[in-house]
Amino acid sequence: MNNKKQNSALKVNEGIQQPPNINPYLKFKKKNKIQSPEFYVNGILEKDLSILSQAITIVESNLNEHRLIARSIIQKCLPLSGNSFRLGITGVPGVGKSTFIEYFGQLIIQNNRKVAVLAVDPSSERSKGSILGDKTRMESLSVNPNAFIRPSPSGCTLGGVARRTRETIILCEAAGFDFILVETVGVGQSETVVFNMVDMFLLLMLAGAGDELQGIKRGIMEMADIIAITKADGDNVLRCNLAANEYRNALKYLPLPESGWKPQVCTCSSTTGHGLNELYEIIQNYIKYTKTNKTFENRRKKQAKHWMYESMFDMLKENFLTNTNIKQLLKNYEEKVILNKINPIEAAEIILNRYYENFIKK
Repeated sequence: MNNKKQNSALKVNEGIQQPPNINPYLKFKKKNKIQSPEFYVNGILEKDLSILSQAITIVESNLNEHRLIARSIIQKCLPLSGNSFRLGITGVPGVGKSTFIEYFGQLIIQNNRKVAVLAVDPSSERSKGSILGDKTRMESLSVNPNAFIRPSPSGCTLGGVARRTRETIILCEAAGFDFILVETVGVGQSETVVFNMVDMFLLLMLAGAGDELQGIKRGIMEMADIIAITKADGDNVLRCNLAANEYRNALKYLPLPESGWKPQVCTCSSTTGHGLNELYEIIQNYIKYTKTNKTFENRRKKQAKHWMYESMFDMLKENFLTNTNIKQLLKNYEEKVILNKINPIEAAEIILNRYYENFIKK
């Protein structure tokens, strides 16, 4: 056997030694130890962006040990919030939301204001992960000391808004930011989620991308306080102006919002800066108009009430799905539904009745 091996014409060469899976020069950063709520609140008030980021991470966490701390942080920051202007920004995919925010955010800073950007990244339905690459598309704004950019995964929340966006707004306001920009994933009927947490709703649209008036549902147009046609530069200026006129004509047939504000249409370019000063001026006029007729304050009150109900429903859902007995019950009835032994509606009624009888009444 040994002789045969020695006399064989086949020879196996030694392969190239592979590098280690982990970079030996990589220095791992120790995880931040969870501190007391007072530590985070003091850091936020001192405008420490690192501590602000840590506090937001705790607020967004689903871990049980973080929830009480998060609740205390929000409770302490709430009286210090409410002094910013909250602007929701949405638009069709490819409209240039991140590029627009990059340049518009710098314009806000030039007007001696501080801006926080809550950029919501779409989460994969398969892996549940997000790239969280908005900071890389806002190179100048991300390094500005008067700006704070927080990318967050959308998760399963309707409208592409992170589950804890409202709480994050509170923390950013307590940290002294004057403008809060909430960037959403895209356009859809569920964008009402954004509408119920901001003071003004900005809709970004493209020109020359099909029938402008059919490219978006009426519901989203009724919520928009400003419609801005982006990429109005070069050969696209004429198309943008024509699209803007079409939107102005369409808005005449829509009812005015409760505030009485007549939605404005403008064109802008994040490349040349065209129209951005005009847009900023429209926003200032909107703030003055709505604060004068008290609709600004009324809208905030309605949003606070909506937040209470939404939080209550979230807590009920969480309590239901994390209950050990309900988990087993769900698993049993899932199998019965899959095997057609029971219809889904009847199964849902049985599970909810069992939850009510065994866990609510007690």
